[in-house]
Amino acid sequence: MYNIKKITDDLYWVGGNDRRLALFENVYPIPEGVSYNSYVLLDEKTVLLDTADSAIMELFVENVKAALNGRKLDYIIINHMEPDHSASLERIAELYPEARIVTSAKAKAMIGQFFEDFDMDRIDVVKEGDSLTTGRHTLTFVAATMVHWPEVIFTFDTTDGTLFSADAFGTFGALGGNLFADEVNFETEWLEPARRYYTNIVGKYGPQVQKVLQKASGLDIKRICPLHGPVWRKNIGWFIDKYAHWASCTPEDKGVVIFVGSIYGHTQNAADIVASAIADQGIKNVKVYDVSVTDPSYLLAEAFRASHLIFASATYNNEIFSNMEHFLIELKEHALHSRTVAVIENGTWAPQSGKKIRAMLGEMKDMTILDETVSIKSSPKESQRESMYALAKAVADSVKA
Repeated sequence: MYNIKKITDDLYWVGGNDRRLALFENVYPIPEGVSYNSYVLLDEKTVLLDTADSAIMELFVENVKAALNGRKLDYIIINHMEPDHSASLERIAELYPEARIVTSAKAKAMIGQFFEDFDMDRIDVVKEGDSLTTGRHTLTFVAATMVHWPEVIFTFDTTDGTLFSADAFGTFGALGGNLFADEVNFETEWLEPARRYYTNIVGKYGPQVQKVLQKASGLDIKRICPLHGPVWRKNIGWFIDKYAHWASCTPEDKGVVIFVGSIYGHTQNAADIVASAIADQGIKNVKVYDVSVTDPSYLLAEAFRASHLIFASATYNNEIFSNMEHFLIELKEHALHSRTVAVIENGTWAPQSGKKIRAMLGEMKDMTILDETVSIKSSPKESQRESMYALAKAVADSVKA
């Protein structure tokens, strides 16, 4: 049975939810599922904006049919060709053989790659600045290259001010019945998955996102329809500001996050002592994570959020503790930069993790590495409390500054 949602008098959400998928892109845990958003515009000409993942294909087809209510489909606009949004394209194209497919040149090539027997003559290629008039509505296309694939375009409805933003402004999490961001407690319940979605999926492409945000600043946006998560119609500037922070890698919060790679608990002990000492100096926003327990996608989001980071790691096989090393690689690959960082190292016979962590951090852009270091052999000793307090004070003073 179909399930569609009305956005405006002639625009409908025809997507669906997947609460059974454990890993998004087979990488990122999504305990609260994910939505696959698609939209139907009913004008003199009808338009389907993006399709959906194969996991919800049958429901999606029912939704499209229900929204069209017997009308033919004139256009299928493909903003993004990633399979979670295009897997149903071939099926929809077969059901509506008269529909023209509108997309970018690079997306056209990808359609041929994903669907071997697709009728490529049905595809109309558009570029930035091109427009499509459907009757009352005029749809203008905006290039959004590498946000986060090279073929991405945005579609902007200049008539109603609706931005169809592909994966930009999306979030993890299945929709619970409320379609609009102003109908849910977004700041308390959705901001964390939105940040985790951005930092892990789009985060590497901050400069490209900033360019697109600059373009968006010239548009009279009244609502944003992303391909995942709630639709925005109120307080849009607040969410765009979050994106501006994430895209520029500007910390949202002045605070400290300590990442711990501990084998038998001794490194964890030192990290907790440092965390307590930082808190004792009036820093309220202090968090500690075990890199062997918390999935790297959550850790990465926290690194984007906070201004100050501490890496506390055991030495393992004369290298950085393996889970910590993997996390540091993730930070580098996602282009984290402009943070103040400190290091705690441990090693029973040859502490090596500290200098190797510093070397990896030194390869990242604009990282301020504090001189204070705690070096432990096996377990923290009372004689080292002073060095732990000194590191805590240096971090706290930096946060206050």
